[in-house]
Amino acid sequence: MDLNFDGVWDNVDTAIAASIYLAIDITIRVLAILFIPENRRPTAAMGWLLAIFFFPVLGALLFVVLGTTKLPKHRRQKQEEVNVYIKMTTEGVDLVSDEKTWPPGFASAVRLNRELGALPLVGGNHSELYPDYEESLAAMAEAIDQAREFVNVEFYILSYDSATEGFFTAMENAVKRGVVVRVLLDHIAALRAVGNKQTIAKLSEIGTEWHYMLPFQPLKGKIQRPDLRNHRKLLVIDGEVAFIGSQNVIDTSYNKKSNIKRGLMWKDLMARVDGPIVAGVNAVFVSDWFMETGERLLRDVHDVPPAIDEKTLDAQVVPSGPGFEGENNLRLFLSLLYSAQRSIIITSPYFVPDDSLIYAITSATARGVHVELFVSEIGDQALVFHAQRSYYEELLRAGVVIYMYQPPYILHAKHLTIDDEIAVVGSSNMDIRSFVLNMELSVMFRGRSFVRQMREVEEAYRNNSTQLILHEWLRRPFRSKVLDNLARLTSALQ
Repeated sequence: MDLNFDGVWDNVDTAIAASIYLAIDITIRVLAILFIPENRRPTAAMGWLLAIFFFPVLGALLFVVLGTTKLPKHRRQKQEEVNVYIKMTTEGVDLVSDEKTWPPGFASAVRLNRELGALPLVGGNHSELYPDYEESLAAMAEAIDQAREFVNVEFYILSYDSATEGFFTAMENAVKRGVVVRVLLDHIAALRAVGNKQTIAKLSEIGTEWHYMLPFQPLKGKIQRPDLRNHRKLLVIDGEVAFIGSQNVIDTSYNKKSNIKRGLMWKDLMARVDGPIVAGVNAVFVSDWFMETGERLLRDVHDVPPAIDEKTLDAQVVPSGPGFEGENNLRLFLSLLYSAQRSIIITSPYFVPDDSLIYAITSATARGVHVELFVSEIGDQALVFHAQRSYYEELLRAGVVIYMYQPPYILHAKHLTIDDEIAVVGSSNMDIRSFVLNMELSVMFRGRSFVRQMREVEEAYRNNSTQLILHEWLRRPFRSKVLDNLARLTSALQ
């Protein structure tokens, strides 16, 4: 009688494979519980644990690639070196207005920023706001045309197109005059931008010294978490004039077919500043240049005491990102929100707060502070758009007034005003990505004249926005609620 063992061996092989898979599955889950919560926010840890428990192998692989929020050790050491140098060379330069006139909580915020970001509060500054996209590009090009020594350009996205041709022409003319033009642009953002090859070719052709920021090039040994990005936007001319804010140097449609098809346009805010604060903005560029090239450009530019009067502004540069131990921008926002006495007005295109930020905002309304939030009615990033919508009901119930900027604009400006004297303008959104994963630049201003300018910007937003009403929001389709809540779960993964 013939014996056929094929079926038996197949069953044995299947049992062995199942046992191996079960062993791997259990090992992954146990290791996840042991290691993921360490030094991680509970919400972020829970998000990763849920991902791994539902999809053990895929979740574990994603955690290996995306689980660390820190830059490589050598980059963090460079940042620490720069911070020490800045603190040493700026000791005693914080000549500002009389501290007795400062609003409540401002002195504490200044000390916090100095401790975390190294840069001091300085007085004697002036600023002009540019809420119009084309006008800000023209103003930056005009400023570059006045350059005599150097132009330092750092933008998350820098693209050569019909809208930015004047900006590139100004850089080219500056090089021809013998001005040193240095350019930094984010690597991954550049690769994703339409026309990047033409942009890089143009930068080389006109003679700029350009480098990618946070390049992800494994074959060249340049490796870090790939979605850690340098999201800063700044321009410095001769150490005398600087521009900071939310706007990238690219067409207002970002030249994407999907945006053009939808008719989308970006609405931003840039601020031109002059005075001692320019040295702080330039210090951020210098540190990023050092990070990418190893070249030291540091020098002391605080040789002329600023004129301090009621028309000038106190200002402090606050860099943040994975190169710092603390979440500098989040800590600044929390400090100011808790110090507010009368009003808080927030503009953030991507508003996905953590628990601490939600508590600060709702605590403010509970103690009688008027809080407004400006967001876009439509979104360009589906996950973030739906995640932020999941917070609207809670905010509305707490008394926050929410304005939705009308299509076809994406309100991309990022700023905050506190009462009548304090404002923050910069590149930082109020979301977990900006707090943890992006390198950002914020500038805190103190001065009634600056806040009056901000009030005009905010009023223009109101005139082009629809106020969100709670009972109307509660009637939104069930499918929208499901999408919002599912997207909220993904926001915790850091």
